[in-house]
Order: sequence, then structure tokens, then C-alpha cells
Amino acid sequence: MSSQITCVGWVKRGVAKETPDKVELSKEELQRIIAEAKEELGEGDDCSEEDEGMGSEETEGALAHEEEKNDGNEAEEDKDDLAEYELDKYDEEESVTANLGDSLAGLTVYGTSEEDPYITIKDTDQYEREDFQVKPSDNFILAGRAEKDCCNLEIHIYNTEESSLYVHHDILLPAYPLCVEWLNFDPSPEETTANYAAVGNMTPVIDVWDLDVVDCLEPAFSLGSKKAKKKKKGKKAAAAAEPVEGHTDAVLDISWNKLVRNVLASGSADETVILWDLTQGKPATTLKKHTDKVQTLKFHPFEAQTLISGSYDRSAVLYDCRSPDDSHRVWRFSGQVERLVWDHFSPFNFLASTEDGFVYCLDARSDKPVFTLRAHDAEVSGMDLSSQVKGFLVTSSADKHVKIWDILGNKPTLVHSRDMKMGVLFCAACCPDLPFVYAFGGQKDGLRVWDMSDVASVTEVFGNRERLVANTSSVASSSSTAEMDMS
Repeated sequence: MSSQITCVGWVKRGVAKETPDKVELSKEELQRIIAEAKEELGEGDDCSEEDEGMGSEETEGALAHEEEKNDGNEAEEDKDDLAEYELDKYDEEESVTANLGDSLAGLTVYGTSEEDPYITIKDTDQYEREDFQVKPSDNFILAGRAEKDCCNLEIHIYNTEESSLYVHHDILLPAYPLCVEWLNFDPSPEETTANYAAVGNMTPVIDVWDLDVVDCLEPAFSLGSKKAKKKKKGKKAAAAAEPVEGHTDAVLDISWNKLVRNVLASGSADETVILWDLTQGKPATTLKKHTDKVQTLKFHPFEAQTLISGSYDRSAVLYDCRSPDDSHRVWRFSGQVERLVWDHFSPFNFLASTEDGFVYCLDARSDKPVFTLRAHDAEVSGMDLSSQVKGFLVTSSADKHVKIWDILGNKPTLVHSRDMKMGVLFCAACCPDLPFVYAFGGQKDGLRVWDMSDVASVTEVFGNRERLVANTSSVASSSSTAEMDMS
């Protein structure tokens, strides 16, 4: 498997620490982590390696003997070729060498490179220190990378003013990453704001990592457990097994409630949606309205109680989380639901993309779609609205293309299309601070960031359109409403 970017997310400016912390482990802590890793991974099979080594001893001996013969023949040939240079008389030549002091007389030695006036290039350490600092104009981009031998969460720094994009640090993940969501809620008693990333993967556990800590080996905290994966033998296993708090299969999507900050929602291949209370670290409610894998879900940007989820069962379900069993609405589609996005410019509307290439716009108060768009020739795996420009929609697909749409007035028109040369595209996300900058992940070539304001047709259609900034301050707000500021 080549390197793939399976999920992406943004962190807005001014959130990360200017100088992230570095982990320094004691010997005891390191030994404990190694012991736990060995328990999970199991002991390696050393016997097979020994057998391979013994079986190859005779072959190695034969090869060594053959090499000695070849070396002897080559030595004789080299002797004849080098005879003309009379190297055997090299030591007999008269030495005419100047005094060593005379040759070093013009050299001046400086204690450090900074003192030497001829060295004007900065040393590597100085460049590294500057790159390690997080500037107020930097955005973090979170990218889940999956390779053959390991999986990582890469934290990139993107700075549009300096035209820079590089990996600031990365975190080793225990399993194939499927989704990532930023949150700033810290469940500790002090309840300070944090800079966390919740990662869902092929296990039932959600790991929450501190983005302000470099070289960390363990998450800040985890939700759920892996107990469901271990099969117990015996007739009384089912009765004796403890009930699992959390999912029992892979976590496919995560959504954090920016208005009620201690609530996180997750959708899983076990066909359930769980609302987590981050203060307790336990499920508060489990929703079972789907009959197949729950692939996508999203909290409403302005109504804390409203959540929508989409599934392989070709349906989307809208919940009122105050009474989810009594208050919910269901929509049916032509294919599996891939992505769901709330329209923060028209709060009653949401968009749903499907595996057969369609994008639907729906009004939460009505059963009929506002519009239906045949967007791609394959599944629409990525979809996001601009953070500030009304009607600006971007879709990415397994057909390898990214398309930019103008959906203003509920009449979608294609503005631009591009083959990203990344193979199958898995995800797309808009920068919260830059309305025309999107990040994409795909089958190959790693993370790609595209500033779409460079496209002439985009500037022509959207250049003069008013920009709206949603004032959903997640640091202090706990109400279920939010205002829209116009700039």
C-alpha cells in the first residue's frame, strides 16, 4: 500500500501554543510503555529467523570461497596495470616538504561560527528553532497518513503569507486513521481550553491527542475500549463478559459540539451513534436509528441539540438530542451517504453526498430535496462549503476530480473542475480563516493544499461576493444560538 492521506482537518489561527512542549520520558515510563506495546503486539517469532540463518551457513561458505578465487585473479591483473607508476618505489623518493608551521601561518581559528565573519549562513539549529515556533498567522492542518508499515497523524503548518507548508511534528497512531476532529475542551478539573485532536480508526477506541505536545507516545485520554474485539472461549463467555462502554467496531466519523463543549458524537461500523460526555469520558446516549454502518455525522453550527447522521443504509437521520427517540426525521437517498454538511449561511439546509455521485440539498423542515445535483461519476467522498463565501461549494470524488460549484439561489452551476493527479480522493476541508483555501487527501502524493482564488473563473464568480463570518465562539459560548457577523 502506498502512502495515503485518509482524513484532513484544520485548526484556526491563534489556537496553538507559540512554543509546543516536548515530552521527556523517564526510564520507568519508557519501560512501562514498551511493556504495554509488547502485550498488544505479541512476541515476535524468533525461531523462523534462526532456521533461516542456519540454512544459509553452507551457502555463505561456498560464496566466500568463490570470492577468494576471484580476488586472487583480479589482484594479478591490477599488479600489471599499476607497474608503470612504480608505486613500489614510492617510499624511496626524497621528501621535499615545507615546514608545517609555514603552511598554517595564514589560518585563523574562531571559537564559534557566529564569531567567524566569513560564515554568513545560519546554522541548521537556528532554522529548526524558527520552524518549531508557531506564529499567530499559522494554521495547523491535521492529516491522517496511512502507510504499509505504520500510520501517523501529521500536524502541518500552513502560512499563506510566507507560502510555507511543512510537517511541524507527527504522532504515531495505533491503527489505520479514518477521521479526525479538532476540539478545545479539556476534561481536567481546571477546565482550561485545550488544543486537541480526536482520531477515529479501525478500532472501537477514539484517541484524543494533545497537539501542543511534541513526541508524545500516549493520547491525552481515550474514549471506549478494545474489549469487544477479544473473543472469549467457553459456553458462559457471553454471560460473563462485561458490558462494553462505547463502540464495538471501527469509528468512521466524529463531530464535536462547539456550543456544548463537553459533548462529542461518533458514528461507527457497529451501526450506532454515540454521544460522549467528555467530562466523564463515558457515553451519555447511544442512538440506534440506522441499520448499517454510520459513515458521517455533523452537529448543527448554531443549534446545540441538533445532530444529523448518514449511513450505508442510504438514509440520513436528524435528531433532537434532548429526546432523540421521540424527535427525529429520516430521508432516503439513491445510494450510501458519504458526507453531510450543514449550510451555515442557510441554517435550515444541509447537503448530503452519495456513493453514486449525487449531491442533495435538503431543508430540515421538509421531506423533498431543495435541489439534486449529479456532481461526479463516482462516490463524492469529500464535500465542504467555504467558511466565509456564500454559495461556494467544493466536492472531491473517487473519479479523481475536484469541482467548484456556485449553489447561490439553490441553482447549482459548475465553476471549475480539476484532475488533482492524486488518484482516488478521500477527503476535503476548507480553512476556517481563508475562504478559498482547501486541503485534500487522496490515494497518492500526500496532502495537497489549493488556494482556489488563483483560478480566474473563481475570482470572476466569487471575487465580489460578500463574506460572512459565523460567530460561533467555542471558547465561551454554551448557548444554542449564534449570531452572524457581516464583514
